[in-house]
Amino acid sequence: MATRIRGALFDKDGTLIDFTATWRGLVESLIEDLAEGDAPLARALGHAIGFDGATGLFLPGSPVVAGSTGEVAALLAALLPKGDAAEIEAEANRRAAAAGAGDEAGLVAVPGLAGALGRLEGMGLSLGVATHDSEAAARAHAAQLGLAPHFRFYAGYDSGHGLKPGPGMPRAFCAAAGLAPGETVMIGDSVHDLGAARAAGLAAAVGVLTGPATERELAPHADVILPSAADLPDWLIRAFPA
Repeated sequence: MATRIRGALFDKDGTLIDFTATWRGLVESLIEDLAEGDAPLARALGHAIGFDGATGLFLPGSPVVAGSTGEVAALLAALLPKGDAAEIEAEANRRAAAAGAGDEAGLVAVPGLAGALGRLEGMGLSLGVATHDSEAAARAHAAQLGLAPHFRFYAGYDSGHGLKPGPGMPRAFCAAAGLAPGETVMIGDSVHDLGAARAAGLAAAVGVLTGPATERELAPHADVILPSAADLPDWLIRAFPA
């Protein structure tokens, strides 16, 4: 079945990938290594990036969820006597890419995602990824999860399109896929994702509940809230009938 929507741009962490299950271990290990056994410093580092080490949960507004790797690295470096934000950023990117190679923290995809992406392609949609992780990590993670064949576009914080909630990433996707903004939807688990969809004038900003943000947080910024990205094909058929 065809719809007038021809493209879908997905956030990665919290949208394609279960955020907490995938990244809790990586963030814990990075903080532990930076703190070098100093428990109060470890707590302070976690607080700075919105991570509660006692519960292993990312707090509302955590820059790990919505910010770029560079922004997180700068926050951590500010609390370290010899902190080098560039070195921390490079190490965080290395660990993130290693997760995609299966070397460190395992990746956990949203249930039912692969089948949903196949359905979307069958409906004639071009698919892309827009993340505040690096572009290399996005490509590595898609490959590790067996999702790479579905995506024709990747944008990371280092791809030169700016950051969400700015319009650069969705606009670049539309240009690469030959789509008009009104033919495109964006799917994400944070207000930054939804704000990017709005800023770019996309047809719909679709919120999902597979990340740390609650429905109450997302609802004012979204056209619709779905349980997960796996529910997108059925919603598109209802919302944009042929």
